[in-house]
Amino acid sequence: MEKISHLGQTLTQWRVGSSTFLAWPEKGARLMSWTVAGADGATREVIYWPESKNLDDFFKARGGNPILFPFNARSYDRGDIHFWRDTHDVRRVMPMHGLARQGDFKVTRADDTGFTALFDPGTEARACYPFDYEFTVTYRFTPSSLVCELTLKNLGAEPLSWSAGHHFYFGVPWRAGATRGDYRIRIRATKRYNQDFKTGQLISGPVLQTEESLANPLLIDAIHTALSSNEIVFGEKGRAENVTVRLGSALVPPPGAAIVTWSGSGDAPYYCVEPWMGPPNAAEHKLGLHFVPPGKSETFIVSIEVR
Repeated sequence: MEKISHLGQTLTQWRVGSSTFLAWPEKGARLMSWTVAGADGATREVIYWPESKNLDDFFKARGGNPILFPFNARSYDRGDIHFWRDTHDVRRVMPMHGLARQGDFKVTRADDTGFTALFDPGTEARACYPFDYEFTVTYRFTPSSLVCELTLKNLGAEPLSWSAGHHFYFGVPWRAGATRGDYRIRIRATKRYNQDFKTGQLISGPVLQTEESLANPLLIDAIHTALSSNEIVFGEKGRAENVTVRLGSALVPPPGAAIVTWSGSGDAPYYCVEPWMGPPNAAEHKLGLHFVPPGKSETFIVSIEVR
């Protein structure tokens, strides 16, 4: 582990075997990039980070792994975007992707294996989610994998609702000369939705096969649920070094758990495979909405492996 200066800021870098991980734990607990050095000296970008001249709009960057907490993507209250309604029928503001990606964190552990960071909610976060809690992000790094744990501890006297997730930007394609159409993804899901961006409601999604080409436009903004396996695998057809994303530690995730597939354009240098506790707008439709009892904690675990 070492501190490095980048664009006027101090970041933290880990070299673990052939892997290098770069993060800014104090800002959004953000993993920025993960690269793997090959035997031939070439470097593969597993987690993509865009080139930039400054870090002024760091939390908006399309790269790394933004942490989505307490809710994923777009929240609605009775058709109005960027609001949610709590269990006491109080309407509150909720920004796109929640509060953590633009928030400050305090590092409580940093060593050669990774880090743990505690969310330090500011004025906006306290107004949007005004409860007594601790939210921590923990990363553990190995030469060929990472594990990330999102933990919500309820310090209050009533159940605390949440439905958090990740927004991993994977570098695709990762071989020179390849195109997105050369890559396949396997998701064992029996239900798929899209979100109606006008109302926030879930609507019937595309009909997809278990294995699809990443070039299939129907994958964009698809919400894959009712997962029969916690493993999502993607890579170049006929080649090794696939990426395996595991949602949770159980072989079969909870019924409401979701994988979202997305990319900003057909030729973007990244492809997002996003493991979520539930679909967007969970506070309203309740699918994938979790409650942490008073005095208890809940942890959402996701791992990624290159093999």
